[in-house]
Amino acid sequence: MVRVNEQETVRADDIPAEASIGKGSVLVVDDDVAVADLLRRWLRRAGFEVTVADDGGAACETLAGRSFDAIVSDIQMPGLDGLQLLRGVREWDLDVPVIMMTGAPSVDTAMHALEYGAFRYVAKPFDPKELVSVVNSAVRLKRLAQTKRQALELLGADTKLVGDRAGLDMALDRALESLWMAYQPIVSPLEQKTFGYEALLRSREPVLPHPGAVLEAAERLDRVHDVGRAVRGRVADTISQTHGPSTFFVNLHARDLLDESLLSPSSPLSRVASRVVLEITERASLDGVSDVRSRIKALRDLGFRLAVDDLGAGYAGLSSFANIEPEVVKIDMSLVRGVDSSAVKRQIVEKLSALARELGIIVVAEGVESASERDALRSIGCDLLQGYLFAKPAFPFPDVSW
Repeated sequence: MVRVNEQETVRADDIPAEASIGKGSVLVVDDDVAVADLLRRWLRRAGFEVTVADDGGAACETLAGRSFDAIVSDIQMPGLDGLQLLRGVREWDLDVPVIMMTGAPSVDTAMHALEYGAFRYVAKPFDPKELVSVVNSAVRLKRLAQTKRQALELLGADTKLVGDRAGLDMALDRALESLWMAYQPIVSPLEQKTFGYEALLRSREPVLPHPGAVLEAAERLDRVHDVGRAVRGRVADTISQTHGPSTFFVNLHARDLLDESLLSPSSPLSRVASRVVLEITERASLDGVSDVRSRIKALRDLGFRLAVDDLGAGYAGLSSFANIEPEVVKIDMSLVRGVDSSAVKRQIVEKLSALARELGIIVVAEGVESASERDALRSIGCDLLQGYLFAKPAFPFPDVSW
């Protein structure tokens, strides 16, 4: 066992070379010069190309100029520590495995490091042969990740994959910075007037290329509130700059109902609540939302109206519908597509529309793409329509084609 924090001298020749280890490039990050030098000699003898950085900031500068097959970093360093470095690494490389070292191990630190995407957590003192073996495994993992990306690219799949929690966190930060809202008209087919607009999340972050990817990342990171607040703030800005009676539809994640800022009278969206319909998808259960009825009431007291989205295609039970008591329902596009040629779909949409009218609920049919679908929905009696036939989502505000 080699103790790198004590006055015990280890010569590089004492570390046996392992002929089976393939060469790879390794970045060693440690503010202890003696430890960094020892690690460099161990890894070079094992056949690796080694670069040393004396702190996290220097490591980030190095990473900006080149890539590595593995990184070995101390956790406790002045300035940018190892966990912060791990997060910064994902700005430059989504796949490189990061091995964390510490002389003061703890369960909490280990769990945090592994949760955030560290490849291994190694406590000092450690066996040099074991460390070399871990680095070897890390290098092979990096090569496997690169090969997987090549395979996905060959198959035409999205190659902008996120490597770990740190990479996902950085990608979500960038997505929020570049987030913008597209608006799609919701129209009255009989009056040929625009009733309002649905605000749809968009981002220029290539790692999270569509709204579903952004929301999935937010769920994994427990950052749904960050996304919801960003969306509501941008919509509020647009509404405040838009004159006229237009209504704006804003999607809520079920967890947004637990965000106290949503219920605050001083929040940006609350100030324009009378012009906002909050959409809650039927695809998500509200079972995890405590006192949902009181929260829905609080939203109505602020002036918001509520809509149930994806009606007919969701999995939420009738209790969710009863708790929300919506003013608007939006029939899912899976029922709208081909409604003109499918007797079954037409019958279902007719029944949903009739039941909604009996309850005094406005019906919106989503996903209208053809004139024949439009005509069928108009004859059925849907109040409002939305879809590419009229306009695609775009910067505020796209022109409507009738």
